[in-house]
Amino acid sequence: MDIVDIIKSVEGTETGALVALVLALLSAMAHALFGAVLKSGDPILNRGAINVCYGLAAAPLALFVAPWPSDALWPILFLVYVVHFAYEWFQVKSFEHGAFVLVYPIGRGSGPLLIALAAIFVFNEKLYWNQWFGILMISSGILGLAQVNLKSALLKGENMRGLHLALGFALGTGFLIAVYTTIDAYGIRLADNPFTFLAWFFFMGLFSSPIIAILKYRRLEVPVDKVALFARGLLGAIIAVISFGSVMLATRLGQVATVAALRETSIIFATALGVFVFKEQVTASRLLLIGLIAAGAVMVEI
Repeated sequence: MDIVDIIKSVEGTETGALVALVLALLSAMAHALFGAVLKSGDPILNRGAINVCYGLAAAPLALFVAPWPSDALWPILFLVYVVHFAYEWFQVKSFEHGAFVLVYPIGRGSGPLLIALAAIFVFNEKLYWNQWFGILMISSGILGLAQVNLKSALLKGENMRGLHLALGFALGTGFLIAVYTTIDAYGIRLADNPFTFLAWFFFMGLFSSPIIAILKYRRLEVPVDKVALFARGLLGAIIAVISFGSVMLATRLGQVATVAALRETSIIFATALGVFVFKEQVTASRLLLIGLIAAGAVMVEI
């Protein structure tokens, strides 16, 4: 029995739900690291380098190893490409204009409730009252954390126009997270072999953000450290494969709404990175809100 048969055998079972839980939490931790790598240096150039690294690695798998996509899967892959291209652009623009601890919570916090609603209509999922309550706790905690960080930025006298742009791009990122999570879950369930979907997902990344990165690179007046850029790209690519690969497999094995909510606990790891990497301060109110997010994650899984 190969890995594909194993995945199919646990779909819709308690074992599959447990594996989905582990994968969602692994994705949450990895995505926080991914955001930190993206924020270090120029976000647009970093995103382009990351996509080039995982796109080139996925190319032989997509073209020669994994089974070819079915006729029904091609239009879904096209939608995945378009939505992720838009998401990547909104994400890097939010990082360009705002602090990591401000835009990351807004981008992540505005998604879980939208995804839960989409899961009801698209996948006919049923959530119990405690799961709805847990999703609301997670969203409220993350958005509350964003509000605290915004207040801190205002007190520091940061540029208002820059903050408005950062907030706008972060909210757009959150909306696109909800859209791509729903489409990705549909696509990986539609694919007979989940690795066909994953291979093409990463391969298509070659033709999105790298285009924007090349255009920006040509306009640079000060040359960048190519070795450092490649290192960030390679590291980010490894983390991206873990983060996106884990959450996509989790949505095939478990409930989309539950997986999406648990993945947003990435804000807990992101806050730790904000403190230790970006030297941000953690106040009592921030710790309280992080506790609310963690409690919400427990409620989702009860």
